[in-house]
Amino acid sequence: MVVCNICIRSVVAQAVVFSRTRLLSSHNVGRKTYSSRSTFGLLRLNNNTWNPSFPVRTIMMVDTGSTAAKAAPAVGSLQPEKEEGGGYLGGTCKSEDGKLSCGYSSFRGKRATMEDFCDMKISKIDEKPVCMFGIFDGHGGSRASEYLKQHLFENLMKHPQFMSDTKSAISATYQQTDADFLDSEKDTYRDDGSTASTAVLVGDHLYVANVGDSRTVVSKAGKAIALSEDHKPNRSDERKRIENAGGTWRVGGVLAMSRAFGNRMLKQYVVAEPEIQDLKVDNEFELLVLASDGLWDVVPNDDAVSLARSEEDPEAAAKKLVETAFTRGSADNITCIVVRFHHSDAPATIIAAVDTPPKNKESSD
Repeated sequence: MVVCNICIRSVVAQAVVFSRTRLLSSHNVGRKTYSSRSTFGLLRLNNNTWNPSFPVRTIMMVDTGSTAAKAAPAVGSLQPEKEEGGGYLGGTCKSEDGKLSCGYSSFRGKRATMEDFCDMKISKIDEKPVCMFGIFDGHGGSRASEYLKQHLFENLMKHPQFMSDTKSAISATYQQTDADFLDSEKDTYRDDGSTASTAVLVGDHLYVANVGDSRTVVSKAGKAIALSEDHKPNRSDERKRIENAGGTWRVGGVLAMSRAFGNRMLKQYVVAEPEIQDLKVDNEFELLVLASDGLWDVVPNDDAVSLARSEEDPEAAAKKLVETAFTRGSADNITCIVVRFHHSDAPATIIAAVDTPPKNKESSD
C-alpha cells in the first residue's frame, strides 16, 4: 500500500494505491504547515487513476493556506533582473514608444522554497504593440509554474488566431498548455499545479485571464477595480461545476482553488479553463497590479492601488507592495507586477500612499 500526501497549495490529496507488483514507501511532497485554525472541506473523488497500473481512491482535503514566487526576466527595453538586499528579486522594462512601463518584485518570504514565476514580454506583431504580463503561483512544487513561464506566452503568440480573435486564442492556449504540461509529466509521480493571472495588451485592447487565485487589479481614474475573480469552490458557480463533474463538496469546507494548471489526479474537477475580461484601454487607465495571493491575502485591492500610485517607478511600486505584504504578516512567497500606462494627454499622478491595517478578507475585495 502506498499513501501519498500531495499538497496543492490549499489542497492536500491523499491517494491510497494498491498494487500486487510494486510497494512504494510513503512520501510527502507537500510543503504546507497546518494550524488548529485551518478550515477544512472534503471533496471525494472516486475511481480516478494516478497511473494506469494503479487503481486509485482519492480523498482531497483542503485548507485556506497558500504558496508563492520566483520571477522571470522581461524582454523589450529590459533592465537586467537583479537580486537586491534582503533577497528581493526585481526588474523593469518599457515599451519603445514610452506609453507603458512595468516592473516586478519577488520575495521568498517565510517559505523554504520559491514556487512562483512571473513573465513580462513587450513586442510588436504586424506593427501593433503587444504586451504580456503573467503571475504563475505554483503549488506542490515549481515545475508547473516554471513551465507556464517558459511556454504560455510563447504558445499564445504562435496561435493562428492570436491577432484576429485574441480572446479565443487565450482560452485555447491556456487549455492546450495545460495538456502539454500534463503530457510532459506523464511518466513521473509528481502532481505539481499552478495558478495563472495574465494581462495581454494588443493595441488598445486589454485581455485579463485567470485560473486559480492570483489576481489582477486596475487603477482606473484612481479607483481600484478587480479584473479577475478568484477561483474558489465556495463560489456557487464553481461549486456547481465541481458537483456536475462528479465531485462532492461538503458544506463548511473551504477549497482555496477550484481551477489550476496541472494537478493530474484532480483534472476532472480542477480545470485550466480561464475566465477572460476584454476591455478597451482609455486615458483613465493608470496602472495594473498583478500578484500572487501572498499579497492579496493581506493587502486589499484599494490599498494595493494606493501604494502603487505613490511610486512613479513600477519596480519601486511592486517592491513597496511586496514589502507591505510581508510586513502585514504574509507567510507566503510574494510576487507582484506593476504596469503603468503613460498617456500623452494625461500625465501620471503621484499621490501619498495609504498604508492601512489589513481588513477582513471577505470585506476587502
